[in-house]
Amino acid sequence: MYAAPEIGSEIIVDIEKPAVGGPMLARHHGQVVLIWGGIPGERVRARVERAAKNILHAETTEVLVASPDRRDAGPDWRCGGNTFAHIAYERQCHLKAEIIGDALARIGRLSSPPRSEVLGSPERGYRMRARFRVQDGRFGYFREGSHQLCDPAVTGQLLPETTEWIAAAERLITRERLAGLNGIELSENIHADERACHLDLDAGVDASRFAALAGGLTGLSAARSDRPGVELLAGTPSVSDVLHVNPDDPRSALRLRRDVRAFFQANRYLLEPLLRRVVALAVPGRVIDLYAGVGLFGLSLAAAGADEVTLVEGDPVSGASLEENAEPFRGRVNIVRRSVESFLSAGGRHASTIIVDPPRTGMSKAALAGVLRAAPQRIVYVSCDVATFARDTRTMLEAGYALDGLTGIDLFPNTAHVEVIAAFSHR
Repeated sequence: MYAAPEIGSEIIVDIEKPAVGGPMLARHHGQVVLIWGGIPGERVRARVERAAKNILHAETTEVLVASPDRRDAGPDWRCGGNTFAHIAYERQCHLKAEIIGDALARIGRLSSPPRSEVLGSPERGYRMRARFRVQDGRFGYFREGSHQLCDPAVTGQLLPETTEWIAAAERLITRERLAGLNGIELSENIHADERACHLDLDAGVDASRFAALAGGLTGLSAARSDRPGVELLAGTPSVSDVLHVNPDDPRSALRLRRDVRAFFQANRYLLEPLLRRVVALAVPGRVIDLYAGVGLFGLSLAAAGADEVTLVEGDPVSGASLEENAEPFRGRVNIVRRSVESFLSAGGRHASTIIVDPPRTGMSKAALAGVLRAAPQRIVYVSCDVATFARDTRTMLEAGYALDGLTGIDLFPNTAHVEVIAAFSHR
């Protein structure tokens, strides 16, 4: 009779395929093993870290038969979700396409899921939004599966000038003995000539003591855990970009300003390719942009010439930036600052195209039901989580829609994350 390996013991397995979230799938005497640090086709020795729901979780300790796609992962491959760093980049994109297809087959129950291309990115310096934890005056990411802080510079995600600002801020905190900072949000624009930060402070901390961190920033704000509201410490805590919706038409240029706390896509190199693909998938007629954020997709359509665009955003921070960004399009766009569910429940939401870019949890049942009641000709779905995307795909297919366009976009190179852009058309 098979006895499952004990925690801390080592096993030898053959890596079969990627799994959602970053580990690779293997089997040990038929039992599923999720392994960090492997590549499909490799034989590895792995240490069992834990067992849950009849699945073993393990970490590669020795590569016995290496893939030709293996490369040096750098000093800390688990830092900041850098879990694909040991895989040649072209292979990473192929693996992410497999992850999308596997999710559509297993969760979406598609018998023949379409093969998606995955649009790649430069691997270094791509990140223009980040949240850092702070411990003992040091900024960092958590290592995968732990609360252990690691140096964000080792991941290569940030530009050199960004890591230089972080190092200077750490020195200032140490020199001035500043205490009570537990987190920081940072946003840059594409060219990195604007940078803003927001500080999360403990209860009772005098926020003004941190104003010296504003050097090199367009603005700095802070919030204390024991009271509502935000305190402005310096400048204007926002950044702005001019995006070219149609590179051949200067009239389609779109200026977007965003508060440092507002959600925004993080990859500076793929921002314009992402918005252009979404714009190209919309059909003529009225557009509704749900989860509109600061206006990336809906206002891009307005800049491209769409005459009637409704943008729905319930978050107060993103909604304020959205109002400002929509000002040049008054008369052609309508801003609705309420939840998606509340907006859709009012009925009468006819549109030719509905764009959805929900959070990682996917669309709520009420939101998805509301979109399907509206019965648009085209649904453009932008997803940052392939599992919830596959779940919602099954619901849309059962409601009479066809999946007729699918693209992966690698907004986070060297991580297991992949964004999906999909087009659904009503049969």
